[in-house]
Amino acid sequence: PYPGHNDFMSRWEGARSFWVDGLNPYGDEASLNIQRRIYGRAAIEDEDPGLFAYPFYAVFFLWPLSYIPYAWAAAIWMVLLEACLIGSLFLTMDMYRWQPPLWVKAALVLWMLLVYFAARGLLLGQVGIVVYLFQALALWALAKERDTLAGIALAFSTLKPQMAFLIVPFLLLWALRAHRRKMVVAFGVTFGVLVLVSFLFQPSWLGDWIAQVRLYPQYTAAAYPDTGSPVWIVFNYYLGLGAVGEWVVNLFFYGLMLWTWVTVLIQNHQERFMWVLMVTLTVTHLVVLRTATTHFVVFVIPLIFYLQLITKRDRRRGYLWVMGILLALSLIHISEPTRLRLKSRMASSACKWG
Repeated sequence: PYPGHNDFMSRWEGARSFWVDGLNPYGDEASLNIQRRIYGRAAIEDEDPGLFAYPFYAVFFLWPLSYIPYAWAAAIWMVLLEACLIGSLFLTMDMYRWQPPLWVKAALVLWMLLVYFAARGLLLGQVGIVVYLFQALALWALAKERDTLAGIALAFSTLKPQMAFLIVPFLLLWALRAHRRKMVVAFGVTFGVLVLVSFLFQPSWLGDWIAQVRLYPQYTAAAYPDTGSPVWIVFNYYLGLGAVGEWVVNLFFYGLMLWTWVTVLIQNHQERFMWVLMVTLTVTHLVVLRTATTHFVVFVIPLIFYLQLITKRDRRRGYLWVMGILLALSLIHISEPTRLRLKSRMASSACKWG
């Protein structure tokens, strides 16, 4: 009775409710449709209500899938996400002009689909994987001096603002500094069209969306009490140092990132551009108010950055290091869920014996 792909379900049913039923995707009726799809009933207290909670223009991306049964829509979506993962990987390798041997590419593709944050994103139907593709495409297009395409892809990456709130302003400022205004114009026009058309289709969307975003921390804190940014998790869940320690570290990361921006945007050290991009992507997911492990798929972009550096320094041993790093990351991601399952079983056994 539970169809799965819950992250996709909320967006798909919200879009379907709009296109087919003529409902506001942020409204109570659409939210109830989502909950009935997920739970078979309305959500109760402390359950994730599965709100649409995305910018309205998400319905345009999901429009083709809104008129077919959910089982088919979910299957098509999963295949599209797999294509996004593999396509992003090859775009990133091409951006760095890194062409490893075929056996290394095959290992990377397999790892890309099975590593925890990507595999979990596939099982949930996470839109974050699509955003990852748009960000990889934007960076690839910049590297190839296809500025119009870069601007369009960057505008589409705002589909999940929490994944784009730092990289977008940096790239726009850099484009102005580098006199690559085509990218800025393409971004502005594309983003403007997305927002304007959203207002034409649903005039109240911005206020409705902000209202759902404000609710997000409340119901996620109730449904998933031990989740937040990585900094929050370390300082609250493991160290117990609270908000003060968390914000001290957050400010440190923001300061570090802004210093790297200064070196490129003001001091004009353009040779550091790619490194600053990697720092910005990393800081985004360390300090954002609330994130998910499925978003960490974007860390493949800085990972490939460093893997290609390793192979440049020592080609023969470098590829062995690459395989070792991929294996180590896989073992870490396998061991953590296993540890949690064992912990849960031990707790369950203790309760029974108690």
